[in-house]
Amino acid sequence: MVDDDLELERDLGEATIVYEEPDEGTVRKTIPNEHVAYFQDHWIVKTDEDDEGNDIVRRIPSKRVHYVERSVEEFESEVETLIDQVQSFAADLRTKIPVGGESEGESRERSSGEGVDPLHVDITDEEQESDR
Repeated sequence: MVDDDLELERDLGEATIVYEEPDEGTVRKTIPNEHVAYFQDHWIVKTDEDDEGNDIVRRIPSKRVHYVERSVEEFESEVETLIDQVQSFAADLRTKIPVGGESEGESRERSSGEGVDPLHVDITDEEQESDR
């Protein structure tokens, strides 16, 4: 069992985000890499924690951000991590949001072919129809 209070002693690098703040002008913040993320056209930056230990984050619209610099051990592994996160998020959405208004069970039946009767369609030639 993993102790919840155990902190990993792994340096994940730092990120510097430079953005425009309405009251302060150009702001430059350097924070740990794990405290900044990009989601839904916003940069999300952890700014603090509340009394209950919940993260307080600031969502900054991407149009207000000049740039974000990150120090990473290997760029390729950073890109692979981002791809994995996007794929995981997409898979999670697929399980939560049924496609086409079907329930999860109906969707599973349709993809497996179980419980779905074939639809028979009579096709007649136009010439045959006009001869009748």
